[in-house]
Amino acid sequence: MIDTHLLLVIALILLSTKIFAVFMKRIHLPQVIGALAAGVLLGPSVFNLVGPNETISVIAEFGVILLLFSAGMETDYRQLRNSLKPSLLIAALGIAAALGGGFAVAFLFGNPSFESFFIGVVIASTSTSITVEALSEMGKLKTKAGAAILGASIFDDILVIIILAVIMGMGGGGFSVVSLAVILLKIAAFFAFAIAAGLCVNKLFNFMYGRFGEKRRFTVFAIAYCFLMAYFAELFGLAGITGAYLAGIAFCSTRCVESLETKTHGLSYMFFTPVFLANIGIHTSFDGMTGSLMLLTVLLAVVAIISKVIGCGLGAKICKFTNRESIQIGAGMVARGEVSFIVATKGIAVGYISSLVFPGVIVVVLVTVLIAPLLLKAAFSGEAAQTQP
Repeated sequence: MIDTHLLLVIALILLSTKIFAVFMKRIHLPQVIGALAAGVLLGPSVFNLVGPNETISVIAEFGVILLLFSAGMETDYRQLRNSLKPSLLIAALGIAAALGGGFAVAFLFGNPSFESFFIGVVIASTSTSITVEALSEMGKLKTKAGAAILGASIFDDILVIIILAVIMGMGGGGFSVVSLAVILLKIAAFFAFAIAAGLCVNKLFNFMYGRFGEKRRFTVFAIAYCFLMAYFAELFGLAGITGAYLAGIAFCSTRCVESLETKTHGLSYMFFTPVFLANIGIHTSFDGMTGSLMLLTVLLAVVAIISKVIGCGLGAKICKFTNRESIQIGAGMVARGEVSFIVATKGIAVGYISSLVFPGVIVVVLVTVLIAPLLLKAAFSGEAAQTQP
């Protein structure tokens, strides 16, 4: 039997996120901030009307997967292909700057070197989903900078996962070249599988569209493929959103992509994405924030923002992006998200970092999530939005 309280919670989330999003639009701020703010107000940090809920979190995960799937379909394949090498350099320099800055701040506060390094890893990752939502809202997903941001975000997640695997092994005394080789082989195997599967799916959907015309069942098949690729990504040790994004890319050059994108975006926009954004705010908690931790959190948040702007912006500049595009790319890599939580949770579980640090991590993630859309809006100001299908 369905939990009647859950029905009320979903109604509150959908109403509040939409009302706040409309308000943000009226004052010329990104609507994504309104949805996040609605979650904070509903959650335990303010009115405590909605607490962390497992079912809501599951729905939110579906929202992330559909969001990245839509982003994949909206990707300009040629621009993405041309930006693969720059994306890797942008991601690597951004991680190096954030990891180094996080380590320095944590070490200055008296944390052991290994724990400080782990804290650096926590703030090194980028949230692809928040950036995608902001870029989509502004109509900038298909720009040269947008393609570089998406590519760099994917590489960012992969590199952080590799670093996490290495330091988890080092901390447990079980790291070896063999274990690292296994991780790299699994990642390579997944991408080889994703590329082969994507090519087959692309040809299949083009054939079906030519043979039967536009059919509603195509969207069902496409979404099923999206979740299947998310499953395989997790199976190979990567984040499910990586598989969802690659699944979307498989459809970006098909003849039916506009229809698929419109229907998938509608499904996501009406229900799953608002729940995902509100869920971030609902999980925000300031319990256990001592004076020292608050100062550490503020400094980590500052470093988290500046390091990505400088590191990723420098990477973009080295790859001959314009000054404006370099700033846009740096701003697009600021938001942190689910990978930061994954790294922190794993670190706490094995005792590599103190559980007292976790509230600080949540605040750092929230600050970067709130500031990123504002930075993107400023970086892209003056440019006309591209028309979305």
